[in-house]
Amino acid sequence: MSGVDRERIEAATRELLVAIGESVDRAGLENTPQRVAEAYAEFFHGVGEDPLELLGEGIPLDEGDSGEIVMVRDIALRSMCEHHLLPFLGTAHVAYAPHERVVGLGRIPRVVDVLAARPQVQERLGEQIADAISTGLDAAGVLVIIDAAHSCVTARGTQQARSTTVTLASRGTFSDPIQRAEVVALISRGDAS
Repeated sequence: MSGVDRERIEAATRELLVAIGESVDRAGLENTPQRVAEAYAEFFHGVGEDPLELLGEGIPLDEGDSGEIVMVRDIALRSMCEHHLLPFLGTAHVAYAPHERVVGLGRIPRVVDVLAARPQVQERLGEQIADAISTGLDAAGVLVIIDAAHSCVTARGTQQARSTTVTLASRGTFSDPIQRAEVVALISRGDAS
């Protein structure tokens, strides 16, 4: 969170409030610039962070271990659309086929969080997660599925309140349609329970 200039965000928020015709001295708004600065520091804490650092310490697989599929489903994600600076909220499912090592399961949601905590578009976010897992773990295959609702679609413009967007990014063995279908089926089993 150190890379966020809170004072500049506070000044910009004051200017924005004046630009929409509000008084920054009004009782309900007097602390808004500070609150917005705190929120933006949280929303954008991933700017400048390297997700590969989260994957550096892996657990070597014993010789003969296949490590066929490791999957973390239903990872809650929050990001900010870079086009309107409005949030998009959803779920990521991340699967990988280990090559020589695995990583602690808590590291996968942290990679998602770091990459989501910056101005983003969903399509690129999925690709970045897949690249980080593929590179950071030298994974034989990676599949990332994101299902998210975008405020720029649900709350403005077309106002499609129930609309979500689904994106898929695959690498290595999971780029094969048959292997990808097997992983997608495993992800879907979580929806039925």
